[in-house]
Amino acid sequence: MKILALCGSLRKQSRSMALLQAAQHLAAPGVTLEIFNSLADIPLFNPDDESAPAGGVRALWSAVTQADAVLIASPEYAHGVTGALKNALDWLVGHEPFAGKPVAVFNPSHRAEHADAALREILSTMAAALVPGTCLRIAVTASDLDVPGLCADPEVAPLIRQALEALAAWHAEGPAGA
Repeated sequence: MKILALCGSLRKQSRSMALLQAAQHLAAPGVTLEIFNSLADIPLFNPDDESAPAGGVRALWSAVTQADAVLIASPEYAHGVTGALKNALDWLVGHEPFAGKPVAVFNPSHRAEHADAALREILSTMAAALVPGTCLRIAVTASDLDVPGLCADPEVAPLIRQALEALAAWHAEGPAGA
């Protein structure tokens, strides 16, 4: 199973990215998690450009098409979804392979609720399959844990593993078996 991970933050020391990197390490055998590191290379969405998209958009479309599932970790900026993530999602609205794709969402904040709800609404509108048990608040923004620390943390690591297992079960059995 191949999971594509999207990080809504472009910061070098992003806690959202740390969660995704921890998920890479905690993934079960047979599950690969690829982090798409090129959100900054995607131009602002313009429907006029969909017929001949820029390279960053083509890379995103290819990665989504090849993935069995998508994992998103994103902070909240001013009670909203980050611009980089929203822009990427706008480019995926008309990308047919995204519709029905199993999706998990990690909210890294102990206090952010607005963007998390908005992100789930956006994904539902886009016909993503939000997999039960995989849309979680894993509060790490106030933490000093690095990626190895997240992987060893007795509260964080099991949450990540359970979400990845639920994605894998959904992929293997479909909605009825998950």
